Amino acid sequence: MVDSDPFGAIRELERGDTTYKMADLTVLEEQGLCELDKLPVSIRILLESVLRNVDGDIITEDDVRNAASWEPDVPNVEVPFTPSRVVLQDLTGVPAVVDLAALRSAANRAGKDPKVVEPEVPCDLVIDHSVQVDYFGTGDAYEKNVELEYERNSERYKALKWAQNAFDNFSVVPPGTGIVHQVNLEHLGRVVHDRQWRDDQWLLPDTLVGTDSHTPMIGGIGVVGWGVGGIEAEAAMLGQPITMKLPEVVGVKLEGDLPEGATATDLVLHVTEQLREVGVVDRFVEFFGPGVQNLSVPDRATISNMAPEQGSTISMFPVDEATLDYLELTGRDPDHIELVREYLESQGLFGEQHPEYTETVEVDLSVVEPSLAGPKRPQDRVPMGDMKTHFRGLVHGEFEDHLDDYDEYELQQWLGEGGHTDGGTAAVTENANLNPLTKRVTVKMDDGTEAKIGHGSVVVSAITSCTNTSNPSVMLAAGLLARNAVEKGLDVPDYVKTSLAPGSRVVTEYLKKAELLPYLEDLGYDVVGYGCTTCIGNAGPLPEPIENAIDEHNLWTTSVLSGNRNFEARIHPKIRANYLASPPLVVAYGLAGRMDIDLENDPLGTDKNGEPVYLADIWPDTDEIKQTIHDSVEPSMFREKYASVFEGDERWEALEAPTGDVYEWDDESTYIREPPFFKDFPLDEPGVSDIEDARCLLTLGDTVTTDHISPAGPFGSRLPAGQWLMDHGVDPVDFNTYGSRRGNHEVMMRGTFANVRIENQMLDDVEGGYTIHHPTGEETTVFEASGRYRDEGTPLVVLSGVEFGTGSSRDWAAKGTDLLGVRATIAESYERIYRDNLVGMGVLPLQFEDGDSWKSLGLDGSEYFDIQGLDDGLEVNDELHIVATKDDGTEIEFDVTAQVGTPAAVKYVENGGILHFVLRRLLTQN
Repeated sequence: MVDSDPFGAIRELERGDTTYKMADLTVLEEQGLCELDKLPVSIRILLESVLRNVDGDIITEDDVRNAASWEPDVPNVEVPFTPSRVVLQDLTGVPAVVDLAALRSAANRAGKDPKVVEPEVPCDLVIDHSVQVDYFGTGDAYEKNVELEYERNSERYKALKWAQNAFDNFSVVPPGTGIVHQVNLEHLGRVVHDRQWRDDQWLLPDTLVGTDSHTPMIGGIGVVGWGVGGIEAEAAMLGQPITMKLPEVVGVKLEGDLPEGATATDLVLHVTEQLREVGVVDRFVEFFGPGVQNLSVPDRATISNMAPEQGSTISMFPVDEATLDYLELTGRDPDHIELVREYLESQGLFGEQHPEYTETVEVDLSVVEPSLAGPKRPQDRVPMGDMKTHFRGLVHGEFEDHLDDYDEYELQQWLGEGGHTDGGTAAVTENANLNPLTKRVTVKMDDGTEAKIGHGSVVVSAITSCTNTSNPSVMLAAGLLARNAVEKGLDVPDYVKTSLAPGSRVVTEYLKKAELLPYLEDLGYDVVGYGCTTCIGNAGPLPEPIENAIDEHNLWTTSVLSGNRNFEARIHPKIRANYLASPPLVVAYGLAGRMDIDLENDPLGTDKNGEPVYLADIWPDTDEIKQTIHDSVEPSMFREKYASVFEGDERWEALEAPTGDVYEWDDESTYIREPPFFKDFPLDEPGVSDIEDARCLLTLGDTVTTDHISPAGPFGSRLPAGQWLMDHGVDPVDFNTYGSRRGNHEVMMRGTFANVRIENQMLDDVEGGYTIHHPTGEETTVFEASGRYRDEGTPLVVLSGVEFGTGSSRDWAAKGTDLLGVRATIAESYERIYRDNLVGMGVLPLQFEDGDSWKSLGLDGSEYFDIQGLDDGLEVNDELHIVATKDDGTEIEFDVTAQVGTPAAVKYVENGGILHFVLRRLLTQN
């Protein structure tokens, strides 16, 4: 019989009338396997998971020894991590549900009980990614947007409701509740689980993976959790451990306190910039030091939220007294809070620890200054005082070649390089001598009023995203600033699309209690929905006259949002520069109506008496913000709003979902279709072999994001996805977004590499999803070319630069790559989640040797590619050889490394993907 407790570490803990079991880490120290005080907290939590889940089969005694062997110079070993739960959002959750339904269909076709496919760990899906800002600036905007949300997405929501009923361990938080990470932080997160497991009552750390890259936000309350692709999450749901290399851990020591005027948002932009410079990809990050005590738990969660922008797998804070106070503030049960303390103290995990780290970084909170990040990467911080010169430099770089006769002195003065600041009014005056840099055009709005816009005009100002809406300090600061602005007589220009999208209904409650919501509404920041909205690309359409002016005059307009992502074309395809900022700065730039302004010296506008009003005149001080939080945020708000979190409103109640253990696929559906992955499924694994005569589908540059690969936003009728929908009777007005169509592989594979801003460098000065079909030399869409190659039996590769696949966790970025016929990608470096998703689909992520790139090797994408070394099988981090042959017979040979880092990952590739591996196991086991 297999010994599930080979170290004798499973012990009992008596508490009242209940006897709990727990995996005691101190036993491993007593047996000499480790010194717990030297292990980072996150590693101890991984170790507990491995120790508790030993079964002698999938997880062995050696796995425990490997996890316990961590030291700063990390051993090259792997550990199988079993999270205690999985969280999903709907854009990634719908394809996960579709895959699970497809797995059940495959099991049913194979004559197995379809319920063999069943989540083995609790799964919570929060519907937050679908609400779009169609209506704004009015008191009924929320109701109208929700009505449209249900009209567009009812078919998807019915599938989710089917899953909630068909699977035992699957819960759904309906629309209109909040953003997944904020709901996780305020309600779902337990810190410690008290759970029935293996016929006993157990205590264990709360751990999770989520199908959204910002899952690490839960590290703000000391919970280990990170984002994975939907494919990997589905495997975890089905009981497959996540096999990973034992990670390096970076300790970030926080010193000092935030200065007056600086917010948690400013701090996280500084941290993101600094950690990107350090390099923390594939590493865990833990925060410690005296500065931690000067941060509220929501401040900590703001920092943890942007772990993917920092590059880390997790960014985690200790569980301390402040954490327990936060659990109390958010309405958690007092008895559970005490249980959290007792369990963590018994494991030596409560309070700040002083372990060893692979590397230590220091951050001084006292030097943080108000900042933004942009125009297209969250790690590119811009001090608020430098925004004018920054943006004018950006415009100058874009339009420099269009300048005719100009005065060099005037140009330098305008750029701010002549030592002169021209003030707020002069800053928006058109200068004919510097046209097109200072071009401004008159726009007639739908209501008949006229407005002038130009380069730098803010056309979207959005308080959005869990990064900030979970933090009362910045949300109430925005409300206080709005109050002060209204009392001064300031207003937002008509051309600015304003919105407020709280991450939970509690935010609205405390803004109301503080009597600040009416002031935000006076400026146009009415509640538009409870979801991700602008941050995920659901900003909705701009007023038609604004969009027309942008197109006609090639204007570089801007957005400012309190989000975490600002990649090209993500916020809105017509907005060229997007900036992340704190909620009060979002309102401030909304009032200014433009980004090319120095808010330290230029006025926002004038008061009722015509006197200039500066940002300093309306910025609330720290003491007032703290007092407002104290007076306005109460535990009863959280208890009331989360009491019925899984029930939904009357619209959710009225949805008639399918029933039964096997999903009833509708061949006429344009939202939910059975994917091809598991049809005609062979029980024998296909294995790997050399790839011969492959052609290149795209040659890409650096920092190609998952938004470029698999966009989430709207799309037009001329694109392949739009053409398919029209062929199936869908009018363009009803296309919805790519994100909403992720349950339909026909749309999604046509949308792969179809972002309007992606640049295939085979083509000169062409943006969008286009390529060359090499046998004919014809320029066509990526989808059309891939179809021709498929018909010709030609395998495909994609070439890229550094940071390939950075950005959001998008399983369709890998699924679409696979369905287009791409067998391997070859890049200088990868972002972790995209790399793992490729492995999860059986696509080989190959990496050039250091110093090599497709450009340096003289490749242009026209070659034939032979990838050699696979006929003998695939090994961990295998070194492979590639021969690229040009049309004239010239051969370019180079070596690559397969970014397949564990034996489990090798098995996934050999099986054609992780879900293929799991399905074979389910169909062949007794």
